[in-house]
Amino acid sequence: MNMVVQDVNEELGSNTPAFFIAATSSLQERRPRTLKHGDCFALFDANGDVFAGPTTPEGLFFGDTRHLSRWQLTVGGFRPLLLSSTARDDNASLAVDLTSADLFDGDVLVLPKDTLHISRTIFLYDGAYHERLAIRNFGDRDAQFELSVRYGSDFADLFEIRGAVRPRRGEITSAVDGDRAALFGYLGVDGVRRTTRIEFDQIPAHLSADHATFQMAVKSHGQISLFTRIKLDGGQRIAREEIARQTSWSNRTFFDVIRDARRELRTATARIATIRTSNDLFNELLCRSTADIYMLLTQTSVGPYPYAGVPWFSTVFGRDGLIAAMETLSIDPQIACGVLRFLAREQATSFDLEADAEPGKILHELRDGEMARLGEVPFRRYYGSIDSTPLFVVLAGMYYQRTGDLLTIRQIWPNIEAALTWMDEQGDRDGDGFVEYGRRNDKGLVNQGWKDSYDSVFDRDGNLAEGPIALIEVQAYVFAAKHAASALAQALGFDAQSARLKHEASHLAERVNAAFWLEETGCYAMALDGEKRPLPAISSNAGHALFAGLATPERARRVAERLLSPSMFSGWGVRTIAQGEPRFNPMSYHNGSIWPHDNALIALGFSRYGLRREAMSVLTAIFEASIYVDQRRLPELFCGFHRQARRGPVAYPVACAPQAWAAAAPFALLEACLGLQFDPERRVIRLIRPQLPSFLNEVKISNLTLGDASVDLLLRRHDEEVTVSLLKRQGEIDVRVTL
Repeated sequence: MNMVVQDVNEELGSNTPAFFIAATSSLQERRPRTLKHGDCFALFDANGDVFAGPTTPEGLFFGDTRHLSRWQLTVGGFRPLLLSSTARDDNASLAVDLTSADLFDGDVLVLPKDTLHISRTIFLYDGAYHERLAIRNFGDRDAQFELSVRYGSDFADLFEIRGAVRPRRGEITSAVDGDRAALFGYLGVDGVRRTTRIEFDQIPAHLSADHATFQMAVKSHGQISLFTRIKLDGGQRIAREEIARQTSWSNRTFFDVIRDARRELRTATARIATIRTSNDLFNELLCRSTADIYMLLTQTSVGPYPYAGVPWFSTVFGRDGLIAAMETLSIDPQIACGVLRFLAREQATSFDLEADAEPGKILHELRDGEMARLGEVPFRRYYGSIDSTPLFVVLAGMYYQRTGDLLTIRQIWPNIEAALTWMDEQGDRDGDGFVEYGRRNDKGLVNQGWKDSYDSVFDRDGNLAEGPIALIEVQAYVFAAKHAASALAQALGFDAQSARLKHEASHLAERVNAAFWLEETGCYAMALDGEKRPLPAISSNAGHALFAGLATPERARRVAERLLSPSMFSGWGVRTIAQGEPRFNPMSYHNGSIWPHDNALIALGFSRYGLRREAMSVLTAIFEASIYVDQRRLPELFCGFHRQARRGPVAYPVACAPQAWAAAAPFALLEACLGLQFDPERRVIRLIRPQLPSFLNEVKISNLTLGDASVDLLLRRHDEEVTVSLLKRQGEIDVRVTL
């Protein structure tokens, strides 16, 4: 793998980032089963086993470190045969059904394959792995057999698995720990000791540092169970309540802990609006998306935060968290509140060239693995994002419009002001009034918009652009941020500041429309390069200008036509780059692929300009793509090949699934079609010219909240018209429909 990375770097030159995901196998081929809780996540094969190689992401992870790289169950010396393997609908646990292979004593079949039913129930909770192995004998005679578990830990850093080269590693130890446990330890180069302790509830017949063997006996039509717990210690400081739970584990059963895990999940999801439709497949998509969002949510001391995605990005990302919060505002505004509070707390207050940090800048990425601690990758607390800062202010405005929560806005107002100051000062590299990026050191990301591949910004000949680079969507976000801040300032009583920000937003819109609009393409340029030359590639970036409200109505219509033209719209969604552009590649990460979150923001932009039919086209495409996707789980992205009859979309080999902003996309797409708006001051929920695509005849929304009040709504489609019925009302709230 290291040779692969080095060869690619040598071929592509110094602009190639050292942090891309070097692929030697496809996640689509492996189809891993995924679990996550807090800072712990795991990828298993369909049997519930782990066979991790140096460059494959299977395993049990904690704090960006793989604590378990091998976990293999055998019965009678053979791997059991798979019957089924499914995560619960709420992602609370993984259920695997197996049967033993045919077992022989010499030439005599002593245990046929359909005799034993082996059921594995696996879940993660509070930094630990829990498993119940239940074995039931359906045979007419007692069964005796050997059950073995082989295990190991390589303590690989996630960036090693992604392909990064390390100068040296720490020392791994393994040992038996008592008569029922094995202990793996790793003393890292960073001086942190990380441990993995595997505990069985029964004493094995044989126990070593790499496997345990049990002599099992199950009576005819009887059942036995084996329980395993794997405790992970990543050397990180953990909350007091978590310590209390861990110290009491010895007195708590598997069933006690799984009850607590499910209760916690039910509590977290009780507040959300739920959506049920007339289309069962769409219901499955919404169910899976909801489960994925709440699996990726991690509770922090200031509220919930959606980690970006498994396996590569299971941590805080500023941009991802902000956009996922925007997409879920209608169903659960508490996510936005948690994101705002967390990012306000982590906002940069000083200059740090290594971290691309400047006062007022909002966090891009937070890591706690060994390589991040040592500075081998710059992402321990990294601020190399050009759009997180304006998006922070945009989300604050959207959150206030949704909830009327002025207390939270008042508390983070100094952070909003610091973000605005950064946009005007450090964010504007050359004083031209636009916000540009260019990394401050040679370790960080070359491109710092959401399309952060090294080759995602280029000129009309396909040459990589030289910075500082001003992206169209970033200028649109800054425009929206100043509009949002103007409204917030007015709500806080800062009238003069509100008027100034409103004027600045209007002036910026004029300048952006003059500098970025290309009449010959009928679209906005992707960016301006360091020489202020427009980069004319037709890209999905232009759709974000509609999301932010920057475009004039006429230009919005023309952009929509461009984005839905055959060169941009594959039939499965809007591509990142148009077919025919010099770097178009439908299999690339950012130059022709399709991203659900990108499409969701574009659809919200269409809706903002009353283009409901166009928004429905995007929703329909993404929904129909999900029909072909494993578990109806929308991936981070998929390839941008043209849609073909009777074939699904082409998968991207190393896409994260689940991914927070992809999981949240269906809710934003539906919101765009319904024209859903909230007015907390007047306690009114509005639906502006709602429409439903042809695959939806009815949509029922329950527990749609506004402050302490809520409603249940039923929407019915009648050809091109939609009727809205109020089924239930609790508290002081009104619903108004504009047709």
